[in-house]
Amino acid sequence: MADFPGKVNTETSSPQPRGGSVQLMNASMDLNFIKTIPGILLIAEIVLGLLVWALISSAAYQAIPAYGWVMFVSVTLWILTIVLFIILFLNFQQKLTFVPWRLALLVFYGVAAVLYLTAFVANAASVSAFQYFPYHYNRMAAAAFFGIVVTLIYAASTFFAYLDWRSDGGNAATSTVPV
Repeated sequence: MADFPGKVNTETSSPQPRGGSVQLMNASMDLNFIKTIPGILLIAEIVLGLLVWALISSAAYQAIPAYGWVMFVSVTLWILTIVLFIILFLNFQQKLTFVPWRLALLVFYGVAAVLYLTAFVANAASVSAFQYFPYHYNRMAAAAFFGIVVTLIYAASTFFAYLDWRSDGGNAATSTVPV
């Protein structure tokens, strides 16, 4: 009979990968992404964007047509930003190699900053309509404040996306070729 070794390894699971990446089903979560400046800015855009549309929707915004635009911009960009966060956090951009991600992020953040700027101007210009209703006035004024903060955060994200795009040489074709 063959002699068995003194110690037998009965471990049946594989160790977790190092470097802040966790494999879940077919998606790989990049835990280091939320520690980067673009990741922190994306989380701030989600949280403050939610605050903007929650403040407006809690007041009687239907009385002023400009708030329809503010609600459209804030809710639409909030949903798109959540989708973008999921894509970047779960590393789906590595599976979707046909999308020029650096250019797509630059365009998304730039358009979002411009749209939020127009929503902020509409919000700030319409706050005075609620001056005799302090409950609604305070909410609309706070929404205008957070609207400009979100605008500045989207502008900062645009700047960092521009730097990332320029570091690639500005060539959209280089990010579409699988490595």
